[in-house]
Amino acid sequence: MRYDLTHIMPWVAERSRVLDLGCGDGVFLRALETQRGVNGLGIELDPENLIAAAKQGINVIQQDMDRGLDNLPSQSFDTVVMAHALQVLHHPHRVLKDMVRIGREAIVTFPNFGHWRCRLYLGFKGRMPVSRVLPYHWYDTPNIHFCTLKDFEALCAELNIEIIARDFTAADNRGYLTRWLPNLFGVTAVYRIRHRTG
Repeated sequence: MRYDLTHIMPWVAERSRVLDLGCGDGVFLRALETQRGVNGLGIELDPENLIAAAKQGINVIQQDMDRGLDNLPSQSFDTVVMAHALQVLHHPHRVLKDMVRIGREAIVTFPNFGHWRCRLYLGFKGRMPVSRVLPYHWYDTPNIHFCTLKDFEALCAELNIEIIARDFTAADNRGYLTRWLPNLFGVTAVYRIRHRTG
């Protein structure tokens, strides 16, 4: 399982209701069901992933998040999860607003485009970065909205979204550097958020 997904696990309450946006093949939602006893629902657009998720026994519906999530009632889930999908959305700000409306809490993970390797690659090679974490070229990448940790936090403030907790995955066991300078050394960001009240 991807490292960012292992960070999410402890933030999901046992026997809670979980909505997984962009659930892919359903492996993570299935793990949440077996390890945390959650009642899960997945949303996925890709037909092959839908079939794979259904074969795992996952409740999954086909839907395009970019077209809105108005069919899901407010506060109908305890936690809404979206892992590594924020950067591929056409309207990430709208989906974030929907997430904190639908769920009491939400968890978002995304690659940090402010990581020092991305900066160095672009600065020295003058080309868009290609790496193990970001394996696509500029012309075939599904990533259309690149953001850094600071960008995401600024958007949360603008959308009246409260950051409850945040964590970051680190490359090469440099966890201490990630804690001190997360926007420079964090490879993947993991945020726990909710709608700010009052």
